[in-house]
Amino acid sequence: MYKSLFQKIITIPIIIYALVLIAMPILYVLALSFLKSDAYGGIINEITLQNYIDIFDVVYLSVFLKSFIIAGIATFLCIIIAYPFAIFVSQKKPHIQKIMMVLVIAPFLTNSLIRMYGWIILLRKEGIINTFLQNIHLTDHPLQLMYNDLGIIIGLVYTLLPFMILPVYSAVSKVDKSILEAAKDLGANKIKTFTNIMLPQTASGLFNGSLMVFIPAIGYFFIVDILGGGKLMLLGNLIKNQFLTARNWPFGAAISIVLIIITFLLVKLYKKKGGNMDELGGF
Repeated sequence: MYKSLFQKIITIPIIIYALVLIAMPILYVLALSFLKSDAYGGIINEITLQNYIDIFDVVYLSVFLKSFIIAGIATFLCIIIAYPFAIFVSQKKPHIQKIMMVLVIAPFLTNSLIRMYGWIILLRKEGIINTFLQNIHLTDHPLQLMYNDLGIIIGLVYTLLPFMILPVYSAVSKVDKSILEAAKDLGANKIKTFTNIMLPQTASGLFNGSLMVFIPAIGYFFIVDILGGGKLMLLGNLIKNQFLTARNWPFGAAISIVLIIITFLLVKLYKKKGGNMDELGGF
């Protein structure tokens, strides 16, 4: 009895936290998305569906499409980098693995905004990378490495790569090494071993990491502002501009709700494919 009462009491702060900081803001944004905005940025208390209808304008649909393409490319590149790295780390001794994973997490100790400004020093025309390439005569002139899609993708991959490495490493480290050795003894080459044993057993980690990279990649507006030079418009920037520049809060709220729905559908897809929600945190 006392144990049950204690369990109920300790859940009260969690419930309050969920209601005040999660449920209520989402409900406020949802209600706001059905209202109108006047010419001065004020809110008109008239219910309308126009905000959601406007999203289907060709201009905004192109922003959605480009955002998904860039987020997809960034996610794919993170997989290409994270998977071999996770396999490499899992083959090391336990204390080496711990050190290497600490190094993966270490960038989180520094503000991501500061790290993005650090990339400007590397990628600008007079930056370290262009200077190096010209000094070794690989290029005759500075390459345009930022203020375009390339710069944005570099920033997204750099920022979100740890979110891919952690769940993939967690999945790879759980693969029974004796099974891999048995496959090798039975004559299976590396490709067959990977496709028939390693990949199926680590698919959940890949999907975890893909969700944790793809969803933030859509909304990380500060990366687009810094490495895109404010010249490109992606979904996160569109939402930010509606709230801060255009001052059309209802329309910005409508786009935010659509993004929440997309996130919900991706998580539902994950669960339908047999994913464990307890593992979605990565490790």
